[in-house]
Amino acid sequence: MSSPGEMLRLARQRIGFTQKEAATKLSVVQPVLSRFETGVADPDETFLQKAAIVYGLPRPFFDLKEPVYGPPVSVHPMPRAKSDVTARDMELVTAELNIRVMQMRRFLEAVDFQPKQNLPILDVEQYGTPEKIAAVVRAHWTLPSGPIKDMTALVERAGVVVGTSDFGGASVSGMTFRVPGQPPLVLLNAAHPADRMRFTLAHELGHLVMHRFPTPSMEDEANQFAAAFLMPEKDISTAFRSRKITLELLASLKLEWRVSMQALLMRAKSCGFLDYNQSRYLWQQLSARGWRLNEPAELDFQHEEAKVLKSIIKAHVEDLGFSLDDLCRLVPLYESEFIKMYGPVEGSSPRRPKLRLVT
Repeated sequence: MSSPGEMLRLARQRIGFTQKEAATKLSVVQPVLSRFETGVADPDETFLQKAAIVYGLPRPFFDLKEPVYGPPVSVHPMPRAKSDVTARDMELVTAELNIRVMQMRRFLEAVDFQPKQNLPILDVEQYGTPEKIAAVVRAHWTLPSGPIKDMTALVERAGVVVGTSDFGGASVSGMTFRVPGQPPLVLLNAAHPADRMRFTLAHELGHLVMHRFPTPSMEDEANQFAAAFLMPEKDISTAFRSRKITLELLASLKLEWRVSMQALLMRAKSCGFLDYNQSRYLWQQLSARGWRLNEPAELDFQHEEAKVLKSIIKAHVEDLGFSLDDLCRLVPLYESEFIKMYGPVEGSSPRRPKLRLVT
């Protein structure tokens, strides 16, 4: 279980401070802060009160007794330029994930979380390719052929909790955290368009299904899984066969399949409907129009809504009588931070017994 020192470290890393920067703001020398964070020495109450102010967290945060976990198996970086996930980024996102799972465990204490579907675990070596595994998962969940209408609802029905984050500005599209005794948690970059968030969620689903330990090929495998899961070859081939693949065609298919034009272009190439020169020409056309960074706004569609966390919080308010102040003490967070993470909270009613939540 965590100590005040470990919680100090999480609080610091959560906002991206180096130990040296934090020590300056806390009016101590760096070796003193290091001894506190490693548990060699215990911070006194005065120091913890000041840390609460500097780190923007309630004082009780440092009293939490929770397991603290290392980095996730995979962090999905942003594509293209400036996509490297730095050591600072990794510290920041790992701290956020730890804090989020601590909060989720507290939310779930009063709610019996029962997913409708199970999450299959399938080994790439056994099934051959991520594409085959994607087909097995679709069949296991009895999905109809064609586009997936709501990727978020589908994943949540399988017991995965989905949330969003700005990741403190880190170059991250999404990440997955799985800890013992709790549902898997997937966080997606809230600043991304809906098509990219859907693909990132499918990518993270690929990790949950296929990967328990890091491998050199896991990111490529998760991308292959995502493409095949969202655009099965036998279904998407109907859209490409006997038609000239142009930017206009990709634009028309984007709203139908709810993936980016670029994802469609890559899928057309991987399924054999474009040769190297044709694919290269279309990529050049996308670049010339500036669509590799931002696809046409008129092709954007609404973001999917993650509902499990909202339902859990709503149950606390409406059925267990929690106020926003109660929820902030439970977590603990300040009100503004709670609303940033989980949205506004309205209504209240008398407390009732433990609930059962079926997604």
